[in-house]
Amino acid sequence: MMDLSELSREELDEMAEAARELRTCQRVLTKTGDTVVGELLRGHGTLYEWRHYPPGDVYDAEYHAQYYYHCHPETERPDGEHGHFHTFLRPLGMPAGVAPAPLDDYEEPENQNDALSHLVGIAMDVAGQPVRLFTTNRWVTGETWYAAEDVIRMLDGFVVDHARPSWPANRWITALMRLFRPQIEALLRERDETIRHWAGRHPDGYVYEDRKLEVASQIVISVDEQTAAVEMALRGIRRRRSVLPEPPRFVEP
Repeated sequence: MMDLSELSREELDEMAEAARELRTCQRVLTKTGDTVVGELLRGHGTLYEWRHYPPGDVYDAEYHAQYYYHCHPETERPDGEHGHFHTFLRPLGMPAGVAPAPLDDYEEPENQNDALSHLVGIAMDVAGQPVRLFTTNRWVTGETWYAAEDVIRMLDGFVVDHARPSWPANRWITALMRLFRPQIEALLRERDETIRHWAGRHPDGYVYEDRKLEVASQIVISVDEQTAAVEMALRGIRRRRSVLPEPPRFVEP
C-alpha cells in the first residue's frame, strides 16, 4: 500500500470525502442487490466481449469526462477479473496550457474535442469490486497522447455529474478517481518511463503502436485498505498537531 503520510491535510480530506461517497454508492446499490457493473449492463441482454457498455459510452457534456466498461475474452483476463472501465477526458474539459505530445505521427483531428486523453483503467472482479488500476499504450484506446504531467493535471476534471445511465455508478467512478489519486499519478509517471525504456530497447519499432506493449503500468488496489490508510494518515496529522507547543501569547502592557 502506498505511503500517504506525506500528503497534505487538504489532499487527505478530499480522499476521505471520496471514500465516504464510495461507501454511500455501494450501500444504495447493495440494498437492491446491484453493483456498479450491473448498472451499466442492465437492459443490454447478452454480454459481448469488446463491446462498450453502455453503448455510446457515458459522456458528461459539461465536464467532458467519458468512460465505458468492457470485457476481454476470458482467456485474456487476469484471474478473478470480469472486465474494466476506461476513463477519458476530452480537450474542452482540459486545463489551460495542456497540449498533445509532439509525436511525429500526430494529426490534429477535424473536431478539436476528439483529441481525448485516456486517464486510467479500472479493473473489476466478478463481484463488481475494483481490484486493479492500470495505464495503457496509445494503440489500446486510440487516444491522443499527452505527457504524464499533463494527464495528471487533467484528473481534477474527471467529473460525471448526471443521472444516466446510473447516478450511483457515475458518482462512484468520479469518487474512485479521487480516492486513488496518488496511485493514479504514480501510474501515469511510470507509464511514461515504461514507454521511454521500451523505445530505447526497440529502436527499430514505433513504441506507441507496438502491440507487444499493451499495459504500461498497473497496481492492485483495495477500497477498504485505501480508506484505512487515509484515516491513519489523518490521525497522524492530528497527533502531530496535538504535541506542538502552544504559541507564545503576547499581552498588551
